[in-house]
Amino acid sequence: MTPRVGPATLAEAARERRDVVSGETRDESALIRFVLAPDGTVTPDLARKLPGRGIWVAADRASVEIAARKGHFARSAKTKAKAPADLADQVEMLLQRRVLDGLGLARRAGRLISGFEKVSAALTSGQAAWLIEAADGAPDGRRKIFAALRRSPRPVGQVGLFSSAELGLALGLENVIHTAFLAGRTADRWALEVQRLAGFRPLLPESWREEP
Repeated sequence: MTPRVGPATLAEAARERRDVVSGETRDESALIRFVLAPDGTVTPDLARKLPGRGIWVAADRASVEIAARKGHFARSAKTKAKAPADLADQVEMLLQRRVLDGLGLARRAGRLISGFEKVSAALTSGQAAWLIEAADGAPDGRRKIFAALRRSPRPVGQVGLFSSAELGLALGLENVIHTAFLAGRTADRWALEVQRLAGFRPLLPESWREEP
């Protein structure tokens, strides 16, 4: 589940651009910016800071693969462009890194809490905007934290993409299983990155849907 980000937050983070695949005009927050390197290689620019004319593609795997396969980058740039075969995989990895880096920044800012009891309390009190569960956590602990999630008085997004080791490295902690991102503007900004990543891989493991 991914909570909707409010219009004010989107306005702060984005302007409108045209997706070169569909031709639709969309918020930058829903697109990936690409530029051409000096040798013509198509390069993702997730931070939107690299020099050069931006080429914008919807933030989902299918759109990036179509753009690479059907020559949309070359047509948009009006020059030769070399799109790597693994371009969509590159974008996914970069988005994952941005999401994890965002968690580390949030912890240092005091907007992220970890541990079963603290996370449960944040969920049931309505303080949490996101629940981040380690993909390799024990099913019993996950069932208990999801029970607290169901008692939340507000919609809470869920992410189960990362292992305990990956979360621990991002947060500078050990044995990270249950984490909550507290509601606020920091969580809203982070949600924009999560929404883009959701176009490249599911936010929750399929196996979790089969758990009792």
